[in-house]
Amino acid sequence: MKCALGPLMALAAAMALHCPAARAATPALPPLKHIATLHVPGAPLDVFDISAVNAQGVYALSDRSNHGLDFFDAATGAFIGRATGFAGFNPAKGFDTAGPNGVVAVGRGEFWAGDGNSTVKVVDLHSRKIIASISTGGHERTDEMTYDPRDHLVIAVNNADDPPFVTFISTRTRQVLGRVMLPQATDGAEQPVWDPATGLIYLSIPSLDHDKARGAVAVLNPRTRALLRFMPVARCMPAGLALGPDHRLLIGCSDDGVAAGFPARSFVMSTRGRIVARLPQVGGSDEVWSDPRAHRYYLAAVANTGGPVLGVVDSQTDRWLANIPTGPHAHSVAADARTGRVFVPIAGGKGSPCPRGCIEVFAPR
Repeated sequence: MKCALGPLMALAAAMALHCPAARAATPALPPLKHIATLHVPGAPLDVFDISAVNAQGVYALSDRSNHGLDFFDAATGAFIGRATGFAGFNPAKGFDTAGPNGVVAVGRGEFWAGDGNSTVKVVDLHSRKIIASISTGGHERTDEMTYDPRDHLVIAVNNADDPPFVTFISTRTRQVLGRVMLPQATDGAEQPVWDPATGLIYLSIPSLDHDKARGAVAVLNPRTRALLRFMPVARCMPAGLALGPDHRLLIGCSDDGVAAGFPARSFVMSTRGRIVARLPQVGGSDEVWSDPRAHRYYLAAVANTGGPVLGVVDSQTDRWLANIPTGPHAHSVAADARTGRVFVPIAGGKGSPCPRGCIEVFAPR
């Protein structure tokens, strides 16, 4: 059954709050439209987490309902297969021991994913098998991660341990090289991103020292495995983080921030820590994504005012473009730079346009 979505909200001529004069205007980009619905084999897609697309155009989804990573051809939508062997989700134990969680593409043939027993599992895409399991040394789930190809590292975050910590893992030897503890991060730690221009890791920190109004982006050096500083973000509880052009980061203020009474909104921050744009049109996000070829950010704004949406922002002008209605628990988003297709999984169940869950696909007109 096809999942029908509401009409695309008109592309706004909303004025950005920050648009440097030196930055050249870009041609108007075509709006996104819903083009396909991907159905996930096996158990209904009720519980899932982060997703990613690799450079070869394979979309991977952390499918907790089916205890595995699901793989789709991003260009055709064809189901490639599933790598099983992850923890899944046990309602009696909650999300702190669930898996798979964060997922990142490493090279041409591997996806690495966090699991519920404080491990990172390496999945071979060709065989769709787990070929290595690396302990991060914690007690709860390993969650989101990023890849540093210059230093051959995966940087993984244990957000549910107390205190949370970051683990640096060699992709050559699959050995843990070091950790950074984050005792100041009293509400966990969320989406990290590696910046090739600075060589540094940036990491969303929802709150510092038990003050939900004081969030931050942490800056870490992967070579020295050291925490350099915190760049403050107020009344946001940052979750999603994506790297854009001109040394800028999109920050998705989280659903936890909305629950704490803060506005559903997003920010753009320079990698030096200055807020350069405020986006009050979209917020309550978990995963966010940057497509450098399309010059767009995408936000899985599950707690946006009025209901879950896919937020669309022009990454060259920092202008909000649109909010596209999605569905229940739509907190994950990834885009394929080769085709411009954007993938948003939606849970099944009551109130869902997809009774068994699905993945909605959007693309430019």
